[in-house]
Amino acid sequence: MLQTANLSKVFRTEIVETTALNRVNFEVKKGEFVAIMGPSGCGKSTLLNILGLLDNPSSGTYYFDGIDVTHFNESQRTRIRKGNIGFVFQSFNLIDELTVYENIELPLIAMKASGSVRKEKVERILEQMRIAHRRKHFPKQLSGGQQQRVAVARALITDPKLILADEPTGNLDSVNGEQVMQLLEELNASGTTIVMVTHSLSHADRAHRIVNLFDGHIVTERIEREFHIAG
Repeated sequence: MLQTANLSKVFRTEIVETTALNRVNFEVKKGEFVAIMGPSGCGKSTLLNILGLLDNPSSGTYYFDGIDVTHFNESQRTRIRKGNIGFVFQSFNLIDELTVYENIELPLIAMKASGSVRKEKVERILEQMRIAHRRKHFPKQLSGGQQQRVAVARALITDPKLILADEPTGNLDSVNGEQVMQLLEELNASGTTIVMVTHSLSHADRAHRIVNLFDGHIVTERIEREFHIAG
């Protein structure tokens, strides 16, 4: 589903040049759950941003679902992201002025879904995420675990093929972190491809495969559990 070849990303200012990714060769199969680990500043989030079409590489090639998207412009990247990729962030990235219902509904509005479709989808996922009783609350009225459930619901509302999770349990206590990991495992079991950046080895162990980055390179890969290609 995802494949990179000699992927590099260099950030430049007038006086400094920083290589965040250095000739990374990386592949994720459809339905796989992959964890990316490594110290801070090793390129994990940069890789996730490129995989999620939030940024372009400086060099190398990136294929998304068989399409070479390496040099896509912003409008082309946006078109691919819609309906294909859902994002879950450590900081939740919810809009404080919107209710739980409205936060979850937002991607469907961007896709110009009809009111009836939006209502049906939002109501269903509120029940699935066990937050229906919080639909009229605002993010600041929720616990961290509840906010992350809303963020996961928003990521899932368009039925994406791929979930990219950047430290999804980083701001949560152990109980809420475990609940979020269970949600991700359930999603993966139903066929959703997941790539997760994490500092938690115990959470990474739940993936099919762990990829370790160091100084912009993939230094090790380890199979955690057997993976069979769907279909």
